[in-house]
Amino acid sequence: MTMAWLLPIGSTHRFGGIDAPVRILRGLGGGSQGQVFEVAVGDELLALKWYLPGFLRRDPGLADRLAESIRRGAPNGDFLWPLALLRPTEAPAALPGTVGSGFGYLMPLRPASFCGAVDHAAGRLTISLQNVLRSAFFLARAFHALHSRGLCYKDVSLGNLFFDAGRGRILIGDNDNVEVSGRGGGAVVGTWGFMAPEVALGRARPDGGSDLFSLAVLLFHLLTRHDPFKGALERAIPCLDLPSRRRLYAEEPLFVFDPRDSRNRPDPIEHTAALLTWPLYPRALQQLFERSFGPGLADPRSRTLTGQWCQQLAACLDLRRLCPVCAEENLLEVRAAGLCRSCGAPLPPPPRLRTAAGLVAVAAGNDLHPHHLDPLLPEDLEHPLARVVAHPERPRLLGLRNLSLHPWTLTLQGGEEITVAPGETGNLGHAVTLSTQDGVITLERPGDVLAESPPR
Repeated sequence: MTMAWLLPIGSTHRFGGIDAPVRILRGLGGGSQGQVFEVAVGDELLALKWYLPGFLRRDPGLADRLAESIRRGAPNGDFLWPLALLRPTEAPAALPGTVGSGFGYLMPLRPASFCGAVDHAAGRLTISLQNVLRSAFFLARAFHALHSRGLCYKDVSLGNLFFDAGRGRILIGDNDNVEVSGRGGGAVVGTWGFMAPEVALGRARPDGGSDLFSLAVLLFHLLTRHDPFKGALERAIPCLDLPSRRRLYAEEPLFVFDPRDSRNRPDPIEHTAALLTWPLYPRALQQLFERSFGPGLADPRSRTLTGQWCQQLAACLDLRRLCPVCAEENLLEVRAAGLCRSCGAPLPPPPRLRTAAGLVAVAAGNDLHPHHLDPLLPEDLEHPLARVVAHPERPRLLGLRNLSLHPWTLTLQGGEEITVAPGETGNLGHAVTLSTQDGVITLERPGDVLAESPPR
């Protein structure tokens, strides 16, 4: 069935608040609030969300909140933030009269490389474990930036999140629901399955505390491709109607991996993704979920904070190592031996880089960041200083590429010093220390597995 678009495709309109005409290029989709279009504003391609009249009647304060968000600007670059509020200068003849009296807003157009998080949750997207963790980190960091401004998102869900599977980057859409934390305006309070219990039960309005619960739910979906409350108890419900959802998510929620109550464990046939992925993650990360979905169910003060998520997700990336047999990614304590999660091959302890902040496993693709060399800095994955790279023909031979703007000094086992210029790769085979402008890195090896030299 063809969608009836509020703004005719191919039409051009003049709007108050913007000088250039807006040409409607194509419809991107629609929902209960309105419809989204790709538009051309001069030479720039943007997205336009135009609201349904019925939704505007339910939310009379929406225009003021949008104008306030536009004045503030985006918390960081991970938000498809409103850019301009658009109202028709007059009702175009081609449009229904109700639309002519409505409004919408411009926002950046989502790049084609970004897919919906719903595709990942459904298993339709190929993404590395490293990039899943990176996406989760950037999501937590985005909410940290939002909450630092005293704002809350309110309607966290899979439908509002997009990520670039090849880079582990995220974008957050539908930011017209953002509001000052605790203010309590707007027609939207959340999505079932993501709402904090106190919001779902009508005992509180959305705020930063309820956002923390919703964020934990979304992170669990990203890391496990599963709902944190759908287990044996949900399977026993014949029809998941509204009263059942209320009981499952608000009145009697029970985390599927609650360490003290196993009544709601995932079903081994229906919920295999959760059973396969949950054991991948270290206890320190699992405990953050147990806190938010245990004591945090009733007490917002017990929920994991955005900065704590960032810290543990970044720490997980430092544990990443590759199986020498099947090249699968594994997360194990850096000094520990184990078995590959995919093929079961033995995983000996890898060489590791000792930094001021701790240990980083030496594995192709692992990065060193400013926070590794200065423990007082917040975790930052956007500006890597170095990257472990593999020899193009002999992948077990590893080097460390200088991604900084300054030369390094690499000291070898015999005392020889080699300069590694920006963009060059230093051989880790005989390295002992690496001196950079930001600090000293020491290579520790349980055995001489890097004896040959990768090319410079």
